[in-house]
Amino acid sequence: MITKQSLADAVAQQLTDRIGQGEFAVGEKLPTEPALMELFGVGRSTVREAIRKLTHSGMVRVQQGLGTFVLKAAANESLTERLLRSQGKELNEVRELLELKIAEKAARNRTQEDIAEMKMHLEERQKTALAHQAAQCIQADIDFHLCIAKAAKSDILLDLYKTVAGHLQQYFQKLLVDTEKFIASQALHEDLLQSIIDQDPKQAWQAAAKITGQQAILD
Repeated sequence: MITKQSLADAVAQQLTDRIGQGEFAVGEKLPTEPALMELFGVGRSTVREAIRKLTHSGMVRVQQGLGTFVLKAAANESLTERLLRSQGKELNEVRELLELKIAEKAARNRTQEDIAEMKMHLEERQKTALAHQAAQCIQADIDFHLCIAKAAKSDILLDLYKTVAGHLQQYFQKLLVDTEKFIASQALHEDLLQSIIDQDPKQAWQAAAKITGQQAILD
């Protein structure tokens, strides 16, 4: 099910893409609300929310009584915004780069508290996968990997992974209608956890590589 919020995000992204492609140039006025509603097949509230998002990002400016004007193209977006726009194989490449380094650092820096939390989420991942509870299993999987990111003891890696994890969760929810892939990859996740427990950075790197390779997101 597509929520109003995600629909507004989709409209905002389409407008961003059109601005980036030059369809709406810097300084030019965007089409009126009714025209945008017809163009994207959405309601007035969705269009207004999409425009609000672009206004907050500094891409457009709303002038009362005159309309909405383009201030800048998408090339000026932040790294976080760019990460949130990544999809399919591109998103998986970002994920792979982060998870391999995070796993390596977690094997060096993890604490007993980190291990206990990882075990808890990994057990929940297996339980919900076997019960075919897809949403709960996806959440447990994300929580497990976030624990590893915390164990790496790198604030910048953790912040980057939090951004990617949120987007990954949305993709998993759309693409994975059952838990078969989670069941199939449970042993790999257990290997990853064991390598972190053993403080073996090389093995942790290899285990993370196998997981990201098996669970690659397709376009």
